[in-house]
Amino acid sequence: MNFSITELPEIVENLPEDKKAFFQRIYRFYSEVGRLKLPETMRKWAIERFGECEKQRIVRVTNKLTLESTLFNELRARRPIDARVSGDIEDMIEESKGGTFCNPLKKTPEDAFGRIEGKHCITASNIAKYDYLHAVIVFRDHNPFVYDEEKIADYLDVAQRWFKKANEYDKDAKYPFFMWNCLWRAGASIIHGHAQALISREPYGRQEFYNRIRKSYIMEYNSEYFDDIYLIHENLGLGFRYNNVRLMAYLTPLKEKEVVMLSNSLSELPSAIALVLRCYHRLGVRSFNLAIFMPAIHDIDTFVTRIVDRGDPLSRTTDIGGMELYAGTAVVASDPFRLAEELKNEI
Repeated sequence: MNFSITELPEIVENLPEDKKAFFQRIYRFYSEVGRLKLPETMRKWAIERFGECEKQRIVRVTNKLTLESTLFNELRARRPIDARVSGDIEDMIEESKGGTFCNPLKKTPEDAFGRIEGKHCITASNIAKYDYLHAVIVFRDHNPFVYDEEKIADYLDVAQRWFKKANEYDKDAKYPFFMWNCLWRAGASIIHGHAQALISREPYGRQEFYNRIRKSYIMEYNSEYFDDIYLIHENLGLGFRYNNVRLMAYLTPLKEKEVVMLSNSLSELPSAIALVLRCYHRLGVRSFNLAIFMPAIHDIDTFVTRIVDRGDPLSRTTDIGGMELYAGTAVVASDPFRLAEELKNEI
């Protein structure tokens, strides 16, 4: 049976009492109707564009521990956009060939400890670094939208080898982070396919925040936070397992179509990432952010991967506004229940 995020109150209410209490341990939500009055001069246009919009169902979901919070209203996906750039994204990608990353050996610097090379990528030292140890993983493919499992496995293997080499170079650098920004909507300054690898002497802020949440959670409930988050999503039909990776169409997404994955190693991830990116491609997504939060070097712990759609690359409007930057609450048009169905259909 297909559900919608607007049915969340009924879905939770119909859970067995133990699963309902489990959900309420971490999440709270409300569902309200937003009302407006249309002047007759715009009624025809509004109804043709948005449907019946004088009453709009708004659902807000909040993680009580992390305070991740998301407002859902699918009508926002239908709002008129007057700032779309003309052109074809594939043509723009093709026209950008011949740039710096098309010849990385001659046109990019290498790290002080050299390059790491794979079958489908090679590292370069980022010429304008985020942090003191920061590499670019330059793909052999120019087109940045890749969903081939073998290639993704190679990118992650090269990243893992780079982390090891960087740690040998600086023993204090033991907190790795992997990031893949696809196209300019996601913050990529170069079209050619590439990802980023960083390692530092202390965890980045979001990683440290989740570490603290997990420590306090296990002290209070004698249970692992990520395991319980996944079980809640599974109970709602938003989570499933794929090749040892636990996938969730996330209940409090940062933006559209966010998927969160939990795994025990990097080597488990390529098939699951490929699944998500194939689904994204079928749904028309061409720009995304992917991040992998990893345990410290030599530690054994959960790998947390987050992937999010960043919207139409040909739109001049941004998907991030004041609500996300300052209110701390994302405004999202996509429905995690529909995303979960699309992901399962991809298998």
